[in-house]
Amino acid sequence: MPIALFLLVSAITALSVFAIETGEHEREEAQMRERAQAIASAIERRGNSASAYLRAGSALLSAGEDVDPLVFQSFVTQLQLDSDFRGAEGIGWARRLRPSEVPEFEARLSAITPGDYNVYPTAEEGRDQLVPVTFLQPDTERNRRAGGFDMYSEPTRREAMDDAERSARPTASGKIVLVQEGVGSDPGFLIYMPVFQEGRTPRRLKGFIYSPFNAQEFLFSALELEGRGDMGLRLYDSMIAPDRLLAEVAPSQETGNTLTEPVRIAQRNMILEVESTRGGSLSTLSMLTLLFGLLVATLLMVVARLLTHQAREDRASLDWLAEQNSIRNSLTRELNHRVKNTLANVLSIVALTRRRANSLDEFADSLDGRIRALSATHDLLTQSEWGTTPIRQVITAELAPYAQDGENVLQLEGPEVELAPNDALSFGLALHELATNAAKYGSLSKPGGTVSVKWSLVDTDTARVDWQEAGGPPVPPEAERSRGFGTDLIEKIVAHELRHPVQLDFNEDGVRCRLLVPIRRPSEFALRARKHEKSGN
Repeated sequence: MPIALFLLVSAITALSVFAIETGEHEREEAQMRERAQAIASAIERRGNSASAYLRAGSALLSAGEDVDPLVFQSFVTQLQLDSDFRGAEGIGWARRLRPSEVPEFEARLSAITPGDYNVYPTAEEGRDQLVPVTFLQPDTERNRRAGGFDMYSEPTRREAMDDAERSARPTASGKIVLVQEGVGSDPGFLIYMPVFQEGRTPRRLKGFIYSPFNAQEFLFSALELEGRGDMGLRLYDSMIAPDRLLAEVAPSQETGNTLTEPVRIAQRNMILEVESTRGGSLSTLSMLTLLFGLLVATLLMVVARLLTHQAREDRASLDWLAEQNSIRNSLTRELNHRVKNTLANVLSIVALTRRRANSLDEFADSLDGRIRALSATHDLLTQSEWGTTPIRQVITAELAPYAQDGENVLQLEGPEVELAPNDALSFGLALHELATNAAKYGSLSKPGGTVSVKWSLVDTDTARVDWQEAGGPPVPPEAERSRGFGTDLIEKIVAHELRHPVQLDFNEDGVRCRLLVPIRRPSEFALRARKHEKSGN
């Protein structure tokens, strides 16, 4: 029951924690989705702002035959680029050239720009056009590194310019490394807007107005519009792959719990990945619920164990009291039975002694000796707690007075045999009568007399005891001797109690007596032992 209660409360607690965690996960996912959409919108706004400036520049530059550097610089200055254009390296102009036009173009640009202007890399044989970086504002040392670079020579840039020319709309490139980075390798991308010669049919491409972007700075500029909290962000080009990673803002704790949101910048599909900082750990509410549930489960289990233990103790106490009451009743009945038997023996002894006694003194002496014999055997039974008593101890107790003077010889011989209480009383009484008769008239009445007591097992249920006297006065024939009380006691009372006849012979050389004593199993008389065995079973 305690374990069942603990498991039940633990199961309820686990279900509660599961429900809380499911709700927390759904709430977290909703918050992540909302934040991802907001940041994706901010990124697209940054891209749309850049595209709007490029559209305006394309409209302006398409009017003239050529683009003058001062006119371009003035155009960029008059745009007064505000914070919406943050994240871009600037605005540039790249003229479309035929390979044959390159030497003249280099000479003209070298004359109007600081230093020598060279188009690089050299156009491969078979390529019909080049699109070198012509101007890039603001005119900084970093941006000057890009001057003369043929963007059409690089496949990713070339693909974006071809798409822009076909669609006549701002078009973003894939992942590239800006020439401005020099020896650096920070990812970036460009947005191209084609500029066509106004009034020409079919339309003639003059070049591209474009903006280069450092991807990391571009992402940071978008985050100025929408905060990320403690979430992690990753911006990928077209697909999620390590080689397509454009920019990353690491989370405060990596958990692997992510979701994605599509982003479209100037016709280029990109993917924003958002990573939550809440991993597999339980929420505060779940932890409190779990701790409270386990505490309640433990307390219930302890209380149930205490109650169960108390109930068991109470049941054991009731069983013990019932057992003690049963034992007490049994002992009372047994005591009553044994007292009645003892009193019956005493009454029989008194009656027979009275009939055989010739005087009051003789009656008192005979009765005293026989009562003492019963008392001696009772002492042995008390020492054994009214269990079994060794037959040797009963014989030794009755013959002890005759073994101390040293004038007689007592021979005791036999195996270990245990007697039941009632059988020990009757057997002791018979020995007392035989010893008293031997002390008065037989072998114990003169020095050198011998009494031999030998016993053996007839079978598992019976022991045979042989009393043999020798060395005493000759025993008178039956006609010359009177029948005494001891003879009646042995042949009537003792034989009845032992449930076997007694063979008593008065031979001339000494009295001989054979008794058969039952050997009972303890279960027949050991009441308390039997009670304990039953309760144990």
